Amino acid sequence: MRFRARDLGLKIGTMATGPSNTINDVNGVKVGHETIIEGEGEHIPGKGPIRTGVSVIFPHSGDTYMDNVPAAMEWLNGFGECLGYGFVQEFGFIIGPIVITNSFNVYKAADALQDWSIKNHPEVGIKAHGLLCVVAECSDDWLNDIQGRHVHKEHVFRAIDNAATEPCREGSIGAGTGMIAFEWKGGVGSSSRVIPSEHGGYTVGVMVVTNFGADEQLIIGGVRIGDKIHVPEDPIPTDKEGSCVIVVATDAPFSSHQLKKMAKRAFLGLSRTGGTGRNGSGDLAIAFSTSHKIARDPKSMAEERTVIHEFSYDTINDLFDAAVEATEEAILNSMFMSDTMVGRGGNTVHGLPIPEVIEEMNRHGYNLKMPG
Repeated sequence: MRFRARDLGLKIGTMATGPSNTINDVNGVKVGHETIIEGEGEHIPGKGPIRTGVSVIFPHSGDTYMDNVPAAMEWLNGFGECLGYGFVQEFGFIIGPIVITNSFNVYKAADALQDWSIKNHPEVGIKAHGLLCVVAECSDDWLNDIQGRHVHKEHVFRAIDNAATEPCREGSIGAGTGMIAFEWKGGVGSSSRVIPSEHGGYTVGVMVVTNFGADEQLIIGGVRIGDKIHVPEDPIPTDKEGSCVIVVATDAPFSSHQLKKMAKRAFLGLSRTGGTGRNGSGDLAIAFSTSHKIARDPKSMAEERTVIHEFSYDTINDLFDAAVEATEEAILNSMFMSDTMVGRGGNTVHGLPIPEVIEEMNRHGYNLKMPG
């Protein structure tokens, strides 16, 4: 059985979490996953075994094609792909949901999104602009038959249909199914923070898909666990490169420029877990605000919006701190919640050994224990 960091008594940072400690604590945010696990044993390129999936994040619960949200993106290291990056950087908002999948399925997922947008809005591409998709990726090629491009339209549609405001599921699920973090099993993780009421009481939620790092780099709660606990003798023949997609949501009234600054701070959370943005790593942060909607069909030439003043240091610093803490904890949750997985050709990635982690952490002054 797997547990989240806080289930064990491990508190990351000093700020309060939201009720569920997930990205869904930002009101209206919906998350959906579709997981594909099929076959075992010998690898037949293009056929299987399959260990992959797709995850979607809707910034709000309404029509995200008609009502967009302010957004920004930042790369720490750009060995990766994100369709829609140029549009978001140029115009400062996101149209539709954010989709995360494996590297070879970016374009198939985008094609499915176009089908979904046409189904819901038959006018797109005829009387209105089409959906400018945001699709990010990590590579799951060690566990998954990535050549097969097994994420199809029906999988994307199911992830969309499954999207809900309930606390998102974590671990080896959706886009995180075949991922590896610090040579242990990685996947999907989430966390949230609420800043003090005197500074606005805003919420910041983070969801990550983790696929990066070498085992000796791993840091948990300031403890260099990677110095003491190493993966079993099942070497992963990679250059220990990889990727991490970080999605940061907030209800704070931030402009796209301020969101760009927040996205940068997410990488500080990644670094607290030991990540260094290696040369072959695609480390991407996507940040959006739900504070107001940008209408697809504006009713006037000018738009009025309220944003936090740039010199509101206390509020902005709290929001930056919240993004750092929530990213750090989300990354750890992605590992704590992911169990050992056997994939193509018998390739095995072990789940982080929670009892050993507890023992080592307690040597450094913690008082962690298994629930129950």
